[in-house]
Amino acid sequence: MLRSMTGYGRGEASINDVTVLVELRSVNNRFRDLQVRTPREYMPLEPRITQVLKEPFHRGRIDAFIRRSVSHGAQVVQVDPDLAGKYLQAVNTLQHTLPALDAQPLSLDFVLSQPGVLTVTEAEVDVRREWQVVETALRAAVQDLLTMREREGQALAHDLERHLTELRGLTSQVEAACDGINDRLYAKLETRLSRLLSDRIDPARIAQEAAILADKADVSEEVARLRSHCEQFAETLASSASEPVGRRLEFLIQELHREINTVGSKASEHPISKRVVDMKSVLERMREQSANVE
Repeated sequence: MLRSMTGYGRGEASINDVTVLVELRSVNNRFRDLQVRTPREYMPLEPRITQVLKEPFHRGRIDAFIRRSVSHGAQVVQVDPDLAGKYLQAVNTLQHTLPALDAQPLSLDFVLSQPGVLTVTEAEVDVRREWQVVETALRAAVQDLLTMREREGQALAHDLERHLTELRGLTSQVEAACDGINDRLYAKLETRLSRLLSDRIDPARIAQEAAILADKADVSEEVARLRSHCEQFAETLASSASEPVGRRLEFLIQELHREINTVGSKASEHPISKRVVDMKSVLERMREQSANVE
């Protein structure tokens, strides 16, 4: 099945008070390029996340964004009573050492405001327990992205089939335009030589030269290979295999381009040259579309 390399997928899952949201964005790339962005707490899970993404995707750049939210506060407030006692002891010592200072009763607010008495830390995350919810959200996003890539792939297949039909039609027109080319080359050569040599024309010599020109202008082999490549292209588009076909399509387009160029270099008449230009235009559109195929 044809798949595009562009798309978007989203998945979400929750466990207890933790919710994980996964977003996947995919764009064209000749190779597989995975970029994973996770919260700091999930950094140990990145190898597992990457492995899940490697299974279904073979080409394209995929950016994975993973967000974690907690319904209740994830922060823990800790108090250091020993340090608070040391602050109190230090103040009492200072009052006895400097009796001239006005003694003021110490408030709880004063003690709590001292550095280190209260500390706020993040609650420790058990990533092994949360991997289950991460994987659930991740696989949901993967399936969502696959669905979109397959839908886009169907649209690409329809466009490529349309272009392929047009290319086949132009190939047939080139073949038809070559019909009778030997006689036309002979007549053209005879006319030119008549202007130059008048009555000193050797028909055998004309026939020989015309045969050489006709052999150089013969594109029957190129047309046969064009038809063969088109057939292989059509078979690849219609394949139901799950393997990626983008590279094969790109290779076939290279081969089609090679044969079309050869036909153009051999073309000795305007109708053929015109159709070669049209074939290159169609092939370029096919190349652009194939670049989106996984």
